[in-house]
Amino acid sequence: MISVEEYHNQFLDYLQKYTPPNSPSNLYEPVSYILSLKGKRIRPILTLLTCDLFNDNFKDAFDAALAVEVFHNFSLVHDDIMDEAPLRRGNETVHKKWDLSTAILSGDVMLILAYQLFENYSGDTFVSLAKLFSKTAIEVCEGQQMDIDFSNTSDVSPKKYLKMIEFKTAVLLGASMKMGAIVSNASINEQNSIYEFGRNLGMAFQIQDDFLDTFGDEEKFGKMIGGDIIENKKTLLFIRATQLLDKEDRLKLIKLYSTKSLDNHMKIKEVKDLYEKCGIPLIMRKEIEQFTHTAFQMLENINFSNEKKQFLIDFGNSLMKRNI
Repeated sequence: MISVEEYHNQFLDYLQKYTPPNSPSNLYEPVSYILSLKGKRIRPILTLLTCDLFNDNFKDAFDAALAVEVFHNFSLVHDDIMDEAPLRRGNETVHKKWDLSTAILSGDVMLILAYQLFENYSGDTFVSLAKLFSKTAIEVCEGQQMDIDFSNTSDVSPKKYLKMIEFKTAVLLGASMKMGAIVSNASINEQNSIYEFGRNLGMAFQIQDDFLDTFGDEEKFGKMIGGDIIENKKTLLFIRATQLLDKEDRLKLIKLYSTKSLDNHMKIKEVKDLYEKCGIPLIMRKEIEQFTHTAFQMLENINFSNEKKQFLIDFGNSLMKRNI
């Protein structure tokens, strides 16, 4: 085993050597552009370290890790189009730097390029990777559609919201780890257990992301606090609060989330006050802790050494603290 930072560096070296086709240039330049933007690379790191945990040779999983990263960035290109976002990681989004049609088509080709990387594996490994990838890609699209649908209704239950973030975010983390297990020829039980570890960690990660967007330290979080409130995004915080507040405060919260004309600082303050009034910070911390605990329990189903289990626990805790 090596450090998480070293997995990150090893993957970056491999990514930099990856050369998609270069013609037509206006199709492939956006691909190289989006892949070059700085990011945490959490998903490919998960693929590499999982492979290393099972067979001590993470380099076998480079192409699977790269496929995960290419697919993830494909989804970001299309998400940015749907969100009409001007920036991605502090840089112009693809549809802003080029144009809408180019972004759509470049995103499309990234999906195919991701599939193509699995062709570097053979036999049962290729089949297992392709099946998992297809299932995960469909779920990610379903999660994105749920997210779009939620923006047009106030009738979103916690169960529906959790299903949305499971598909949109968590399943890809689970699949990233399972791909590493597949490449390393781990048993089916081990593949499924490490998938559940990643999926539950992904749930905790996304809930924490929602929580930090409202209650985080702006400097440590790395982006503006209150963005979800300004955009009237109905996160789990909003959904839980509408269940817990009395009628008067619930209507006040719904009204705050029905307009974009208020002063942003005032709007964020009023929403946060309502969240604190009904104990949302503590409720969210408990949700995060529960999913993290469930993830760690999955490790009991895998015949890892205590050292390797502790490595994953430390990784999970660092992810929750945003240390990577």
